[in-house]
Amino acid sequence: MNEAVLVIEDEDKIARLLEIELEYEGYRVGKASSGTEGLEAYRSGSWDLILLDIMLPNMSGIEVLRRIRQQNVVIPVILLTAKDSVEDKVSGLDLGANDYVTKPFQIEELLARVRAALRLSRAVEVTAPSGSIPDEEWLSAAGLRLNEQTREVIRDGDMVELTPREYDLLTFLLKHQRQVLTREQILQAVWGYDYYGDTNVVDVYIRYVRKKIDYGRSPELIHTVRGVGYVLKEQI
Repeated sequence: MNEAVLVIEDEDKIARLLEIELEYEGYRVGKASSGTEGLEAYRSGSWDLILLDIMLPNMSGIEVLRRIRQQNVVIPVILLTAKDSVEDKVSGLDLGANDYVTKPFQIEELLARVRAALRLSRAVEVTAPSGSIPDEEWLSAAGLRLNEQTREVIRDGDMVELTPREYDLLTFLLKHQRQVLTREQILQAVWGYDYYGDTNVVDVYIRYVRKKIDYGRSPELIHTVRGVGYVLKEQI
């Protein structure tokens, strides 16, 4: 079955262009022109990816994203925005957006990002735990524990609240403990192979995760390897 993309966009010309190009690429396409209509379409349909405009009538794209992530932390969401502001991008990424594209965009670039997000989503599904795996399967290091099935994160007995992107980053670090990872490796694994953004986004999210799991705790687990990248281990 062809993968299904939901386009939530209030500009008719852009929505129609996306519909034509996506259908030409073989995707099934649904459209919604407001935040409330888009949220209803998401809840009533079965989608593999969402293209979500930030500036929408009735309900903002950021609010739509927040409500989607309350129910589903897996479905890829790519934000479409006419605002080239750091605040919009950071807010969207913090809420679990997989990527963003700033208008006006080149359709070839957007399609590449759609392919990358779907490719990463398929890879996650293939490696996801099956029902035969015990309920309590944890990744751990020192006083840090992460449950891939329940998405619980605990440090020294305290629950830690992470955004979806922070969770994906920490999971990748835990799965590669004691291995020095370059920013490019982290980008490919957490943001997708065809991510076009700046590698500085890795530094930003490493700082977010450190603040939540390391600051004020001992031993610190996430270490910077100068000139290379990062490593998660108990001792430097």
